[in-house]
Amino acid sequence: MIVADEHSEFSYLERFQTTGEQLAKVSGNIVVEVIAKAGSKVKFSAVDQLGENVTAYMNRRGHILRDASVDWAIGVMNDGNIVADFDSDLVGEGGHSEVKIVAISGGKQTQGIDTRVTNKAPHTIGHILQHGVIRERGVLTFNGIGHILKGAKGADAQQESRVLMLSDKARGDANPILLIDENEVTAGHAASVGRVDPEEMYYLMSRGLHKEEAERLVIRGFLGSVLTAIPVEEVQKELIEVIEGKLNA
Repeated sequence: MIVADEHSEFSYLERFQTTGEQLAKVSGNIVVEVIAKAGSKVKFSAVDQLGENVTAYMNRRGHILRDASVDWAIGVMNDGNIVADFDSDLVGEGGHSEVKIVAISGGKQTQGIDTRVTNKAPHTIGHILQHGVIRERGVLTFNGIGHILKGAKGADAQQESRVLMLSDKARGDANPILLIDENEVTAGHAASVGRVDPEEMYYLMSRGLHKEEAERLVIRGFLGSVLTAIPVEEVQKELIEVIEGKLNA
């Protein structure tokens, strides 16, 4: 649990990683809660790199009070099967949460990511931006949920979920969900699931790149719009290094 005192401001980075050869199948639960008291500002970053034989449930939740903010930046770079819930509850007027997620699925793994922002108070802002890439036989599902409760006048809920599939055997879904129980609010969503444009690949390969190199360029560009939106430069660099390592594995 992380508690940000009133009007405090800090950045926090966590990393979950398995190292060495993992022969036995294991499971785990990772639960993190962030409480942002009035006027505080938290930049929470995480890089998840659990191994192929690790099945895990991950829950990260924010409780955001008056005029506080939590800015999430999460890299879901696991090799095993994962279910993840990322929740932000905007319980104080003027609360603000930005959720930025990048994910890569490959091999035969399945990853399901539910990202929810609940506007419970007036003039709260909740934005979700998540992009994922699927290789080989991987499966990746994004569920983006924005919920504006009764009484949250002036609230804003926006979300964007996009999935790029690099294989004919990859499976991806991006499901936008908006639940609006109040008038005088703003809300919107965008979602897409698609494959790499063959003409784009042809163009890159015609310039002398091998297929694998061309794919890496496409992936960098696709995830780049999320990475550049992350406010902490060190976290941007960390995620870029992790993505490069995963693509070169």
